[in-house]
Amino acid sequence: MYGEDAIRYALEMTEVIHEPDRRIDTFSSTRFEFLLLTELMDSVDQVKIREGRVEAEKPLILTSEAMGDFNFEGFGERGEDFGRWLDEHFRDVPFLKYGFNFRALDVSEHIVHESMANVRDRVVTDAVAKSNPLSAVIEGIDDAWEISVLKFTVEMIQKSHGINIFDFKRRGLL
Repeated sequence: MYGEDAIRYALEMTEVIHEPDRRIDTFSSTRFEFLLLTELMDSVDQVKIREGRVEAEKPLILTSEAMGDFNFEGFGERGEDFGRWLDEHFRDVPFLKYGFNFRALDVSEHIVHESMANVRDRVVTDAVAKSNPLSAVIEGIDDAWEISVLKFTVEMIQKSHGINIFDFKRRGLL
């Protein structure tokens, strides 16, 4: 289990060094492929490369009516007050719910005995040459590699949100 400091450190030290050309598709699921590079602790010139996939489910629209169905059980009157506040202030603002499937079975790993700079350059060059619009290269922390992949997913949500809203509006769904 990660403490708050470990999570914060992993988030600060994680960088997407080659991001996918595509974003989360609005009307179907999107499968991103990632290569995660992490330096091994207490080792010189040893980089672990993890390959895996993250599947983003198509975003779902949460309207103000659906938000009114949120359950604030256990929060007492303050939770109910917050629910009313959400309803008043965000009545006409659509929220999108994003779901990701991360399958540990899809992850493979191997160690390369080179400097991080050399590995990073080679892996990014290979990713660019392959022109896969759904591939990402991430540099992260070995002990908290899952956090590094989750940071990537959050960034993909942030970069896809505006496009997804536009697509929903264009189809008259918002």
